[in-house]
Amino acid sequence: MRIFKEFKFEAAHFLPGSEPGSPNGRIHGHSFRVKVTLDGLPKAQTGIIFHLGQVEEILKSVQDKLDHRFLNEDVDGLDLPTLEHLSMWIWTQLTPHLPGLYEVAVMRDSCGEGCIYRGSQHSQS
Repeated sequence: MRIFKEFKFEAAHFLPGSEPGSPNGRIHGHSFRVKVTLDGLPKAQTGIIFHLGQVEEILKSVQDKLDHRFLNEDVDGLDLPTLEHLSMWIWTQLTPHLPGLYEVAVMRDSCGEGCIYRGSQHSQS
């Protein structure tokens, strides 16, 4: 069984190494949506996998590190802030706090783009 919680953030970035003349090489911004999914079975005492209020608090701390930031310079570890690296960075931030973390999806809805990351154990295939 899986539960999920989403959050949104606004941020600016550029992609170093972009093709000459590409708009991705210039500073620009996006609205991001992040969906975090947990996997598990409901606990007998509570009937839930993980309290969604607690999940929201944990996600808020990550959201605060990203929202209205210049990702390349303001966020340690995101000097190359692609969707792929954002997904892995968020995963790394959450794993110590969310047992049963199954998936992190980062979407740019206005572009119709996204990336789904399920941890390094799933990335080799």
